[in-house]
Parts: sequence; structure tokens; C-alpha cells
Amino acid sequence: MRWDALFSDMEAQFAEGGRLSMEAEVSERARADAAGLSLADRLRGSLGTQVKVHLVSGAVFEGTLVYAGADAFVLNDNRHQVLVPHLAVESYAGLGRLSVSEPSVVRRSIGLSNALRGLARDRSELTVLLRSGSAQDSGMTGVIDKVGRDYLDLAALRPGEARRASHVGHVCTVPFSALAAIRSAFTGDF
Repeated sequence: MRWDALFSDMEAQFAEGGRLSMEAEVSERARADAAGLSLADRLRGSLGTQVKVHLVSGAVFEGTLVYAGADAFVLNDNRHQVLVPHLAVESYAGLGRLSVSEPSVVRRSIGLSNALRGLARDRSELTVLLRSGSAQDSGMTGVIDKVGRDYLDLAALRPGEARRASHVGHVCTVPFSALAAIRSAFTGDF
């Protein structure tokens, strides 16, 4: 028996076993890290990129991802800004692999209701699309009058009309769970 060959073979086996063990540990850590990431983290990692979003309702929006919150995000296209709750999305196309966690406790706590209260305060004219609507459904146009914990009241108006009591056709209460998207004219301020 050649001792050199035996020791060389044993050394190679130990090296290979160590390499395989390290690869397994790295893979396991990567899986554990991925399990701790949220969709908001993944969206935050894709800010500034073009994203295509397919909603449960069948509607499709494509634009630049400009904001990613805890339970909603905003896309800018050429003419509109679109606020979309995460729960209304069926799939995303164009997200990068990078994930970025939100370090600010305050920003982590900002949710859909906060964004909707801002729109109500600004008296912005917008279009509300529902999850049960078809892809061709143009939605309800109006101004948000009030935002509760899990619903909004939309004063229905004809497009371009100012919010005045005499212009309101009716007020519709919409649970957040029914929202597919909220589209407003592009202002660039979101």
C-alpha cells in the first residue's frame, strides 16, 4: 500500500466533505433569510424599475414602481398614479431579486388607510377599481369623503366636476378588501 496515495485520498475526501457541508450551510441560510422577507421588502428592492402588475380582477397596470408600503404600492405611468393594495395582485412581472427591508419603524407602520386619508384630505379626484370588476370596468369616479379603519366612502362625481354637495350623485362605501386599485391623475408627488 502506498501511504502517500492513502493520505492524499483521505485529505481529498475531507476537503470535499467540508466544501459540501459549507455549500449546504450557505443554501440553508439563504432559504432562512428568504423566509423572513416580505413582499414589501421585495417591492422596495425594485423601486424605480418598470413593473407589470396583473390584478385579481383581470386589470393590468404597467409603470414605474415609486412607492412600496406595508400593504400597498404606487405605480406611475405616463398619465396616472395607481395605488394598489398587495392583496389585489395576482402576479408581478419585472421585480428584481433584491429585497430591501424598511429600517424606519414609522414608515413600516404607514398603511393603505394612511395613503387613502391623504387622498381624502387633498380632495383628489380619482377612480376606484373593485376586485370584482372586469378588466374593462372603468371604475367609480369621485372624491374620498371619509376613511375608516377598513373602508372608505367615495362621493361619486362626473369626471372633472368639483366636490360640491349638488354634484354628488351618491356616496358609496367600499371595504378595503374590495379594492383592486385607486387611480389618480399623475402629479408626481406621491
